[in-house]
Amino acid sequence: MAARKQLTRLKATYLKRILLEPSRVADWDGYPWSLPIFRDREFEFEFTSAITIIVGENGTGKSTLLEAIGALAGYDEAGGGKGYMPVDQSGAIDKSGAALAAALRCHWLPKVTAGWFFRAESFYSVARYLDQAALESGGAPPDFLSWSHGEGFIRFFEERCRRQGIYILDEPESALSPTRQIELLKLLQRMERSGTAQVIMATHSPLLMACPNARLFRISRIGLDLIDFQDTDHFRMMRDFCSDPAAFLADALYEDEP
Repeated sequence: MAARKQLTRLKATYLKRILLEPSRVADWDGYPWSLPIFRDREFEFEFTSAITIIVGENGTGKSTLLEAIGALAGYDEAGGGKGYMPVDQSGAIDKSGAALAAALRCHWLPKVTAGWFFRAESFYSVARYLDQAALESGGAPPDFLSWSHGEGFIRFFEERCRRQGIYILDEPESALSPTRQIELLKLLQRMERSGTAQVIMATHSPLLMACPNARLFRISRIGLDLIDFQDTDHFRMMRDFCSDPAAFLADALYEDEP
């Protein structure tokens, strides 16, 4: 197979910064503007390393932020590659990612928007879309769905993340065992060393949070801040569990008598 043309000789990162334009927000009381990261009606996020990881509890806005970044790069909110529309969202109620993207200004150098937006919740829809597109073009389908859930994910990452571009990964660990997460870490390291890939990932996995050379940010009730993975609630909880599982579970599952 012929080598794909390099889009630029410049190294990742390509997306340098995103910032909020307050004048583009019509209702500060609605979602996603009610999230803590927009409490001061200001928001700015700089990307200075090839791999950026975002952590936080459910409901803090991680996926919404990734959806907005995906929209800025030209991806559909359901995920996939540039120009893909794997899911009919014409009747969707939640358009928060698109709403956020419309209020953001982004700085690229250069604007490299090839790549992929991976969302675990829509993986099967995207895989079916790829199979159908291959069949319609007369090619053999990639058939990611014939593998186990975790094997399909890893095979998908291995095939799709080798090219120059920007890769947005929303909770890729959802179907991966710890061993498979290590395989993903190895792939992330190869992507980082290539100098041609920028990765922006949201995760709950302490293993993925520990990715070498990545910058780790936490979204919390007070906003967005840089953090060491050993200071995250995720790591501390797993550390306490591994240190004394019985005591940890006794405390975690304790309920006052009614």
